[in-house]
Amino acid sequence: MQEANASIDLRHPYLGETLPHNHDDHDAIVVLGGDQNALADGEYPYLPQLAALIKKFGDADKAVLGICLGSQLVARGYGATNILGRPAEFGWKDVMCTAQAASDPMLSAVNDKFLIFHWHCDTFTLPVEATHLASSQITANQAFRIGRAVYGIQFHFEADTNLVDEWKHVFHDQILESYPDWLANYAGNVTKDGAAADAAGLALARAWVALI
Repeated sequence: MQEANASIDLRHPYLGETLPHNHDDHDAIVVLGGDQNALADGEYPYLPQLAALIKKFGDADKAVLGICLGSQLVARGYGATNILGRPAEFGWKDVMCTAQAASDPMLSAVNDKFLIFHWHCDTFTLPVEATHLASSQITANQAFRIGRAVYGIQFHFEADTNLVDEWKHVFHDQILESYPDWLANYAGNVTKDGAAADAAGLALARAWVALI
């Protein structure tokens, strides 16, 4: 987005900031991840509004990108089922593209199999109108597209090694409790997987921005 000189309107609804009422003043929407699940309306009452806003952007043929929790909210907005509390998928792991990904504007930017960062427990069923684009060893629905440019991406392709290193510090105790071996071998993991994941993530990001 910086390369494209985009103007970014960043909202933090979990901190009480308001969401846009509609899509009129924006060309696209990105919905990022978070600790909450996509059905936690009681604690995060903005979630139904956000799911509906996602669909408003999509219905207007504007580019939509949901990452991790964001992908789960894209699925919710388009009538799919959110599935909570599955086994965790964490760290740099392979994603495998489907045959449909070869002709997809975004997923065709990477190889049929690529390394990328993951951090999630929840997932979703595919919306009825979705094109299935990618899966991983334990998560069948890693990526899908609806229409021209509505994407739900479960994996964290935005998390380059700089951001993962930041997460390692910010969420150190949480990672230590759940993934101590990964943390102990962090330097080796970065050396082995970081550069390839960074390249794949940047290619995907550029491909999506080109759809705005």
